[in-house]
Order: sequence, then C-alpha cells, then structure tokens
Amino acid sequence: DIHGKVAAKGVRNSAGAVVYVDQIAGKTFAPPAEHAKIDQKNMEFNPKVVAVVVGTTVDFLNSDAVLHNVFSSDACADHFNLGTWPQGQIKSFTFKKECFAALLCKVHPEMEGFVAVLPTTYFAVTAADGSYQIKDVPDGSYTVKVWHPKLKATTKSVTVKGATEENFEIAK
Repeated sequence: DIHGKVAAKGVRNSAGAVVYVDQIAGKTFAPPAEHAKIDQKNMEFNPKVVAVVVGTTVDFLNSDAVLHNVFSSDACADHFNLGTWPQGQIKSFTFKKECFAALLCKVHPEMEGFVAVLPTTYFAVTAADGSYQIKDVPDGSYTVKVWHPKLKATTKSVTVKGATEENFEIAK
C-alpha cells in the first residue's frame, strides 16, 4: 500500500485532499457495480469530497426536509443538472470523464461538494489529520498526485515496494 500524510497549509484541516495513482500504462479500470453515495443532509453534501473511478455512478440522496438540487457547471461533468427533489428521494449521475467536478445546489447556493473522477482505482481521501492509505497498490514506479478543492495540486514519483510511506505538502 501507499500511506502517509498530506499537510494542507492555509485551510482549517487537511481533510478532503485526494491522493491517487495516475495512469498505469496498458491498464484500464472498470467502475464498481455499487454506486457511490453522497447525501444532502444538514444543508451540506456529505461527504464533501468523493473520489471515484471513471464510469462510476453517484447516487445523490436528499435527507433534508427541504427541496435540494445537484448540478455541476464543469464541462468535464457534462454541465449536468439533476433538477430538484424532496426528502427521501435519490437522483443519480454517471461520471464518464476524468474530472474534478464541483457540486452545487441551485436552491441553496452555500452548499458545495466535489467529485474527483480518477483514471485508476488506487486513491484515497484524506482524514482531518491528513492521513491516507491507498490499499493493494502493486509494487512498481508510479506518478502519485494530490488534489484539493481549495489548494494547488502536487505530483510526486513514488516507487512502491510493499508498504510505502509517502508524505505531501500542499498550499494555496
């Protein structure tokens, strides 16, 4: 595996950074049969940042007693708009291209979430302390990238040999 910490400078904590292995030559990754899930609860997208492989369908549940909407104005997410729906209902969208898509709600403009649509299944989203673990990465040399919705991305060459520790720092 690849594990370590991401130090996110200039934000409240280090949660929400996506650490991932970039393209692996000659290998493609099928999306999972099970959909990823994002809940709209307490007027927030929960979780705020979700990482998925290209082709994954994400289910958006409205758990609030008010109407919600989900849309993205990002071209890489096909400028989708799922419309507005009431509590207890789910709408879905399949992310077909590599992308870092911002999620918004037309009804509540203060709501913001993100979907990182990645080329491989080797990824993790950091905890508040910046810790992450990407499991089952085969031994080899890779480009590992870190993306955060509010900070500059970074890239590092990493050689994996068994359990490999790799730490990153990102800032504005």
